[in-house]
Amino acid sequence: MQLADVYHKYPITIRRAKDCYLWTDKDRQILDFYSGHGVISIGHQNPFFTEKLQEQMNALSYYSNAVHLDQQSEALRAFQEVSCLESDYQVFFSNSGAEANENALKAAAFTNNRRKIVAFRNGFHGRTSLAVQCTDNPKLLSSLNQDVPVSFVDLNNFEQADEAINEQVAAVIIEGIQGIGGIHCPNPEFLQWLQKKCHDTGAVLILDEVQSGFGRSGKFLAFQHAGIEPDIFTCAKGMGNGFPVGATFIKPEITLKKGDLGSTFGGNPVACRAAQSVAEYIGDHDLMANSWELGEFLKKELQQIPQVKEVRGHGLMIGIDFDRNATASLRSYLLENHHILCGSAKSPETIRLLPPLTINKTQCGHFLEALEDSIKQAE
Repeated sequence: MQLADVYHKYPITIRRAKDCYLWTDKDRQILDFYSGHGVISIGHQNPFFTEKLQEQMNALSYYSNAVHLDQQSEALRAFQEVSCLESDYQVFFSNSGAEANENALKAAAFTNNRRKIVAFRNGFHGRTSLAVQCTDNPKLLSSLNQDVPVSFVDLNNFEQADEAINEQVAAVIIEGIQGIGGIHCPNPEFLQWLQKKCHDTGAVLILDEVQSGFGRSGKFLAFQHAGIEPDIFTCAKGMGNGFPVGATFIKPEITLKKGDLGSTFGGNPVACRAAQSVAEYIGDHDLMANSWELGEFLKKELQQIPQVKEVRGHGLMIGIDFDRNATASLRSYLLENHHILCGSAKSPETIRLLPPLTINKTQCGHFLEALEDSIKQAE
């Protein structure tokens, strides 16, 4: 057998990792400024995290949702404590961000029995049935993924959104911060207006926090920068620090019946213990504050580099635009010569930074020096 050849891969093989560092099969140490698409939140092989998972594996590794599992309620308690949300959300566990978004859209349609969806240009919500139809990338659509009417509007465009959202719309889905689209943030006033517009028309507002959630933006959830609480939001990626877990958070006003949602592996004991451990570690070690402070430091320093056209983002979710389409060569030089791994984005002008939330200022300074040298070499 062989692996399906569907991924663009960096020319390295990773054998082990620790906190913010990776080691290749050639024992080369690499500073990880990408976290595997923003998945690693509390550091690779975090001792607190791995110990909790090992304890759970030794006690109960799996049972289905046919029985009560204490690990689920313990995870919810940890989420509530660190998030400080006012709404008493009901939570459905799944295994990934795409699944979390599928269930969010399904729950919305159960609520108002509508079919239309409003999404945003450059948005990404997953590669499965409904999620991929709400993703602004026609290349990902097959002939089976084109049956739901989805209207795409520009981010932060009040006029377009006002025209698109009406009494026929089931849901409006928007990322807390656009990830692969290039780290574009919805303005606080736009999210506030969007919440009211959805309320007035009966549409369900869904915030996709799959990449921007769990402390990455400097708040537990990126929509908290706008002071709102949406009807539904979703989390995954950094929620499990590398362990597959996703969740759909649904306001109690949205009524679900038994059987409306389901998952064989969603909410299993190990996944819930992973998510609980991440939430507790973020809260106990002030990682949201660290994310915000180092994000502000990085953005300020990046803006001083002449070749940088624009810097966007909140916390440790940063997009850097350059004045030429040379980011592939920059990323390659950073990796090969400075042993730093960064991410790409939809635009060839953009480099994406998503380091673990445990990164420190010295490591950020090392990245900045390496980036400036890489820019000089590319000229």
